[in-house]
Amino acid sequence: MIERHVATRPVSFPYVPGLLSFREVPALLVVIRRLRLTPDVFIADGQGLAHPRRFGLASHLGVVLDHPTVGCAKSRLAGTFAEPGPERGSWTELKENGKTIGAVLRTRTGVRPLFVSVGHRIDLRCALDVVQSCGLGMRLPEPTRLADRLVGLHRKAIAMRV
Repeated sequence: MIERHVATRPVSFPYVPGLLSFREVPALLVVIRRLRLTPDVFIADGQGLAHPRRFGLASHLGVVLDHPTVGCAKSRLAGTFAEPGPERGSWTELKENGKTIGAVLRTRTGVRPLFVSVGHRIDLRCALDVVQSCGLGMRLPEPTRLADRLVGLHRKAIAMRV
């Protein structure tokens, strides 16, 4: 880890399935603007093209930033797929209406796969490579795993102050 930041913002948009980016992107932008170094690519814990509207959190964030983004989600929002092989690195296409909208990637042998899709300014093969290179033997890419942990610690600290 090179740097880490947390942003706490009031929620200005209700939770609506399929519209997560309107709730999450404002806080993400606050955090991203605090970065001293800009990563080559952002991995969003959500969908990109593999979204019912073909424009999920990763796409929204990438367009706003005009920066490469990858969607890497724990669950499927759209499309159908064949289960990938059980080994790390196995993947199958996620398709809808005959078009590839993402991939179902096994990042660790024997664990549930992740749903990887293009966010912005990246192709699917490169998105798969980015997610796999950040795996470090865990199911989630390391940036996502560390961010989840940091958010958990931040919530706990806030709860202790109340």
